[in-house]
Amino acid sequence: MKLNWRKTELHGLLPDPEPREVLHTIISVDDHLVEPAELFAGRLPRHLQDRAPRIVETDEGHEVWAFDDQIFFQVGLNAVVGRPREDWLVEPTRYDEMRPGCYDIDARVRDQDINGVWASLNFPSQVSGFCGRVYSQCSDPELGRATTRAFNDWFHDDWWQPYPDRSIPCGITFLGDPDEAAREIRRNADRGFVAVTLPEQPHRVGMEPIFSPWWEPVIRACSETDTVICLHVGSTGVVDMPNGSPMVPLAATLFGQLSLGACAEWLWSGWPVQFPNLKIAMSEGGIGWVAMLHDRLENLVHRSGYGHYFPGDLRPAEVLTRNFWFCTIDDPSTLPTRHTIGVDHIMFETDYPHGDGTWPDSQRVFADVFGALPADEAAMISHRNAATLFRHPLPPPDSPHRPS
Repeated sequence: MKLNWRKTELHGLLPDPEPREVLHTIISVDDHLVEPAELFAGRLPRHLQDRAPRIVETDEGHEVWAFDDQIFFQVGLNAVVGRPREDWLVEPTRYDEMRPGCYDIDARVRDQDINGVWASLNFPSQVSGFCGRVYSQCSDPELGRATTRAFNDWFHDDWWQPYPDRSIPCGITFLGDPDEAAREIRRNADRGFVAVTLPEQPHRVGMEPIFSPWWEPVIRACSETDTVICLHVGSTGVVDMPNGSPMVPLAATLFGQLSLGACAEWLWSGWPVQFPNLKIAMSEGGIGWVAMLHDRLENLVHRSGYGHYFPGDLRPAEVLTRNFWFCTIDDPSTLPTRHTIGVDHIMFETDYPHGDGTWPDSQRVFADVFGALPADEAAMISHRNAATLFRHPLPPPDSPHRPS
């Protein structure tokens, strides 16, 4: 297996920082886990086990995932936490080059304590495609279904259950068949999962567009089980890259554009109108574009006349502020638009362990950006909105995750 990267000699992990002072109770609604090497061991039916995703080592010394005749690697920028800045590379990363909190739940909770984060919602990484897309598009649907179930079983047993108050259970589902997808969402909901990560723009990866009735069983299952749909930026790829463009900085710059497009498509799909209690969270897209979208939707109704699409007197902007939630790392210049967005629909993220992440200084980042807001608004953004949306417990009164 030849990759186009030489093996770079890294400087090693930095020492553990001191735990940060807790100034605000924080629930992060967008973090990531790195699938541990043993995730699928013993979790697939016997006749499929030897075809499960597995870690292999390349001739260059990289550790990569092999599955369904494809290779998937953990990009360095997706697991940089605790490493010197000069080690933030776009090349495959070995497990012994990562901070253990990336893939080990005991170590992750310790890192949450260092960072002053009470609870965290974690998305999958490379081999799962942020939303289970890799398994859903497996060449053997039986293997894809089994792998999807195995991931969810591992998440339930090994990631969530050891510390149920510290992790928000978000699953994946098998999108090779809508009825199967709905069954897996219901299976997870029955054992406590409160969210599912779905592809933000499914047509971009060869799936049925969100406007297709194909999605009805999936959306209905989410609505009937009160399962929040999380649409993670980049789950269906980055924006189109012109030849010669700097891929990493340009793609990262345009995260908001991806979320804007996905949000508009899910809004105009009509699913939030057909299922009024549907809850959709736009993950890692920021909030800078939301007020602009709100204003444009109002203009469509009041000036151009393009907006009379939903039944009755329901305005598109009303659906936006009722059914969608948004998350931010900072976005300081857009805070004056928070009341247009809806302060009760804005949530905070730390993006551990990515390059955009704020570990171990998320407390300082939140305080610097949001600390001047009225106390009730800051509390809504730091933890109350997330606790309400995901039905997650707050820390007990004597917890160190409550500010003194």
